[in-house]
Amino acid sequence: MLEKTFEPQAAEPRLYAQWEESGLFAPRAAKPTDGAADAYSIVIPPPNVTGSLHIGHALNNTLQDILARYHRMKGKAVLWLPGTDHAGIATQMVVERQLAAAGNISRRDMGRDAFIEKVWEWKAESGGTIVRQLRRLGSSCDWSRERFTLDEGLNAAVRKVFVKLHQDGLIYRDKRLVNWDPHFQTAISDLEVEQRDQDGHYWHFAYPLADGVTYEHPVAFDEDGKATEFETRGFIVVATTRPETMLGDTGVAVHPEDERYKGLVGKAVILPITGRRIPIVADDYADPTKGSGAVKITPAHDFNDFGVGKRAGLAALNVMDAFARITNEDVPEIPADLVGLDRFAARKAIVARAEEENWLREIEKTKHVVPHGDRSGVVIEPWLTDQWYVDAHTLAQPALKAVEDGATVFEPKSYEKIYFEWLRNIEPWCISRQLWWGHRIPAWYGPNGEIYVAETEEDAREQALADYDSEVVLTQDEDVLDTWFSSALWPFSTMGWPEKTEDLERFYPTSDLVTAADIIFFWVARMMMMGLHFMDGEVPFKRVIINGLVRDEKGQKMSKSKGNVIDPLGIIDELGADPLRFTMAILSGTRDIKLSKQRIEGYRNFGTKLWNAARFSQMNEAKRVEGFDPATVEQTINRWIRGELTKAERQVSDAIEGGRFDDAAGALYRFVWNVFCDWYLELAKPVFNGADEAAKAETRAMTAWTIDQTLKLLHPVMPYITEELWAELGKEGPARESLLIGAEWPVLPDSFVDVSAEAEIGWLVDLVGEIRALRAEMNVPPSAKPPLAFVAPDAVTAERIARHRDLLLTLGRVSEIATAEAAPAGAVTFVSGGTTAALSLAGIIDLTAERARLEKEIAVFESDIGHVNKKLGNPNFVSRAAPEVVDEQRAKLAEAEEGKAKLQAALARLDAMAGA
Repeated sequence: MLEKTFEPQAAEPRLYAQWEESGLFAPRAAKPTDGAADAYSIVIPPPNVTGSLHIGHALNNTLQDILARYHRMKGKAVLWLPGTDHAGIATQMVVERQLAAAGNISRRDMGRDAFIEKVWEWKAESGGTIVRQLRRLGSSCDWSRERFTLDEGLNAAVRKVFVKLHQDGLIYRDKRLVNWDPHFQTAISDLEVEQRDQDGHYWHFAYPLADGVTYEHPVAFDEDGKATEFETRGFIVVATTRPETMLGDTGVAVHPEDERYKGLVGKAVILPITGRRIPIVADDYADPTKGSGAVKITPAHDFNDFGVGKRAGLAALNVMDAFARITNEDVPEIPADLVGLDRFAARKAIVARAEEENWLREIEKTKHVVPHGDRSGVVIEPWLTDQWYVDAHTLAQPALKAVEDGATVFEPKSYEKIYFEWLRNIEPWCISRQLWWGHRIPAWYGPNGEIYVAETEEDAREQALADYDSEVVLTQDEDVLDTWFSSALWPFSTMGWPEKTEDLERFYPTSDLVTAADIIFFWVARMMMMGLHFMDGEVPFKRVIINGLVRDEKGQKMSKSKGNVIDPLGIIDELGADPLRFTMAILSGTRDIKLSKQRIEGYRNFGTKLWNAARFSQMNEAKRVEGFDPATVEQTINRWIRGELTKAERQVSDAIEGGRFDDAAGALYRFVWNVFCDWYLELAKPVFNGADEAAKAETRAMTAWTIDQTLKLLHPVMPYITEELWAELGKEGPARESLLIGAEWPVLPDSFVDVSAEAEIGWLVDLVGEIRALRAEMNVPPSAKPPLAFVAPDAVTAERIARHRDLLLTLGRVSEIATAEAAPAGAVTFVSGGTTAALSLAGIIDLTAERARLEKEIAVFESDIGHVNKKLGNPNFVSRAAPEVVDEQRAKLAEAEEGKAKLQAALARLDAMAGA
């Protein structure tokens, strides 16, 4: 007999160990008859090796595991390939902090080789945390194939790709603007930049016009906006939030249609402090409606300005070093007292000088977005520096076409827009990082600055011999590659490329990719580019399933500062992995998933319901029977549950195949809770307790068979509790052939759906449901058993009433069942299955008190409706409130209107009853 409750804390480690030992996480052996459709593969989005399991990982990996377990049970050879990312900045930062905490020397004092050795030591000791945590979630990855983006095989792949792209002219070295982190002294990707709202200032500076030039500037306007007064100016006003960058200004831009400045285009200003003469240029980037309409242009320290500078032919002058200190290397005119100052100290000094020299016109307070490094927390500086780049535009064209032509599809399809938008406007991809931990760039420099790109230093030396008569000292590039570069090769490099491996032959391209929307361009698009280029035009995956973002129950983003973070490991410790997984699946159909612990607890109760149903079945001697054939059952309830199970299997299979995990979980919930537990087992009780031994034996066997099939359907979503029940229930009856993870998915023919049984049990279920709803609406005490009468039923209904009289008395909680030509006095009528029925409530409820209760509750709903309508009718509320707040109010309105309608229907019934 099953224990009273399932104890996940004890069962989960034991069950996971059994799965691993079984070898079923690995793909099954190939068969001679296997075709492409017999393989299913998926690569895990590699989590950072420094990471711990967060709720986003829990969602993403639950969905992947559902796919892997489902296709495995469908008989396919399944490869779910796991691994971790070396996470350049994050890992280097962790180890540097450890060294500092232990009082050790810095990495620069230690030297590159010694530091890298320390990082590998850390990885060996602590780098497997998230992999162990993924196991706790139940992830059925093939751990024997686990990869790491810095393992030797992937290192070889990265070097080969770099060299080939360089040979093809698709990797090159260039001086361009990058996101520069002055703390880590490296370029970082846009994904590693955190935009923060901050209070700041616009400093309005007057730049004097050169050569004594003046112009008439409008200062007053009429109602139509036409200038009525002018003043003569010998300067032009620009505004900036970063005064320190003015030292590198090489132009002032105005809009070509701005009448105020048309006469100044081609003239020049004298830049304060440096005295440098810089031109006034026309460019659409300048917005006449913002500020003065004139913009200072600093090409070396602003991304927009860099573009203006390119178009106008302006010089790009660096005025900061790698530490964001002022340097005069490009601008010798910078005064000595500013050189070496931190950028923010220089800002104060420049503003003070502007005020002193009277070219500061105004200080305007503002709230603006300031980029920060997500790891360092310092303000990011756009900085002009030499870096390695990929010609992403060229590589993007096949990647665009593949999705346009349907070779790869997105689910939901709406996410293709993000993909297209980024690829159609793609910029060169900066792939070099000024770090030590990562794939070192395979480029060597000769004594005269020549660059030799090769997979090995030996190959580079052979290239160098063409330029030199003898061996020379070559120096390898100090930089490493952007982490996303190696991740872009993940689908094929993890399967052994550049070697022609059996895994590549069997499992590439992969079937699905499950990932988040925020890395469609950082990762998905780049995998498409690299896969198509290096795998003979084959896409790396046929479908991309985008999962939503998990938020708190109010729709707010989770953050430690808000205290609203849900720790998946804490949930697993307390409630087990299954409730968390089921919650992730059933809520996965929206872009923003509103999650609360209470929701997860609710789905723990779902698991408890299943467990109790299995115990109930055991207590009623429902055991698996050798040779039992569900096609031969005769009892109506057994033919009905067979059909309901068949329909549920179709719904679950179709939903999982379509990547609609919420629909799959919803179908499972409805079948297990509403159909099997609430109705079938209730309908089976009289059979279990009856004297018909043949019906009893058939229903026991059918119950055990149905539970077995249900465990199979539910296993991909809730693997632990289903595997435990599979084992426990397998102790009686014929021996199990395998663990549940290795069992075959149910094969249920369409003939299992019995139309007559469906109609009859459907009639009974609907009738009892109507009675229960009516009792709740009319506030009938649970202990009361009113009489039920059917008004002039037809012959079919009369036969059904006779057959199911005992069930109706029990499930409907009525005292008697009769037929009548008209509804009795004092009865409430309703229609079910085309027949009018009457529930006699006279003397059971107080009509006056009940009327007062209903009217009071209707008034509450009307008040709520009026209050919400007032909010939603306010344009300011709808336009200014957060979208989730507006949606919440609309849902509240719909709920109140539905509640009011139900109570009004009950009141109408009450009136009809009183009138009768």
